[in-house]
Amino acid sequence: MVQLNQNEAQAVRVRHADLLNFASSCLQQAGAAVDIAEGMAQSLAYGDLFGFRTHGLRRLPYNIKQIQQGKARGEGSVNIVQNRLATAHWDANGLSGLYVVPLAVEHAVQKAKQCGTATIVIKRCDHVASLAAYLHLATSQGMVISMMASTPAQASVAPFGAKSRVFSPNPFGFAVPYQQQSIMFDLSFSVTAAGKVRQAYDRQEKLPWPAIISQSGEVTNDPHEYIDEGGALLPLGGADLGFKGYGLCLMSELLTMGLAGYGREQGGEDGEFNSVYIQVTDPLAFTSEQVFQNVVTDLAQRCQQATPIDPNQPPRLPGERAWRDYHEQMQHGVLIDELTWPRLVHVANKLGVELPQFAAV
Repeated sequence: MVQLNQNEAQAVRVRHADLLNFASSCLQQAGAAVDIAEGMAQSLAYGDLFGFRTHGLRRLPYNIKQIQQGKARGEGSVNIVQNRLATAHWDANGLSGLYVVPLAVEHAVQKAKQCGTATIVIKRCDHVASLAAYLHLATSQGMVISMMASTPAQASVAPFGAKSRVFSPNPFGFAVPYQQQSIMFDLSFSVTAAGKVRQAYDRQEKLPWPAIISQSGEVTNDPHEYIDEGGALLPLGGADLGFKGYGLCLMSELLTMGLAGYGREQGGEDGEFNSVYIQVTDPLAFTSEQVFQNVVTDLAQRCQQATPIDPNQPPRLPGERAWRDYHEQMQHGVLIDELTWPRLVHVANKLGVELPQFAAV
């Protein structure tokens, strides 16, 4: 059994290939088929590579537990509910979204190449983690992609003007090809995601902004009010402009749960199973690649050349820091933070899987 020492309780770096092998081995030990384990490991690693650490390898113990307890399937395939030239409806029937969503994105890309655009909805896939993990799968093939996800059994976010929980945080991801990478973002339609609140709670920190409405109706940045006292997350826009996030939360659940036919009545007891909406568009169905990229480049340059408030912090393009993190970690090792590493040590001990070696820095 590996015992944590003081250094191992802090952030470490692990080579990407070693991290994939470790995560895949753990998932196979838990009962996942090889292809499913490898796909899940890849998606989790992408979360860390792009800087979404609350939705990267930190979630590995959850995925292992789901498979071990039979709450998520470790083998099998999706059921095709409906299929047309430019659309599809998949029932994952408990397969992990980490495995199913990359397949759906690739399927949508192939449909979009034929039809110009394609939309796929998925129901009953176990938690998809970070939408940022999947966006580049489309942009690397020249496609524009937008994604949304919701959780029928989760109520975390209050409608604007209320203090009780109704919506899940409902992430939205968008990306467009740009300079061999992409402009991309992954955000929730609440002021912050529940995972960020949990991270602050675990670190005994306050949130940097008021993101919570307490049961007494007070706006606060104290994660204790959400975790322990039953408060709710505020919709995007907060106490003043939250009607905007409220509308976006409603829209996302109508498109994910509504089109998939998997809402709170159908999936209210299904834990972290998601409904997912994926739309992929081929710019060549509308204009030439050169014209499209000229517009993207012009907009990007106008943003980057805007007069900064602080000259030392000029405006960044969405996804610029994520891609910088990606390339830096692919070269020097994936950063596993001080909250995640002890969990991986625990998993390794429990399953009898050898921990990956630290990367040489």
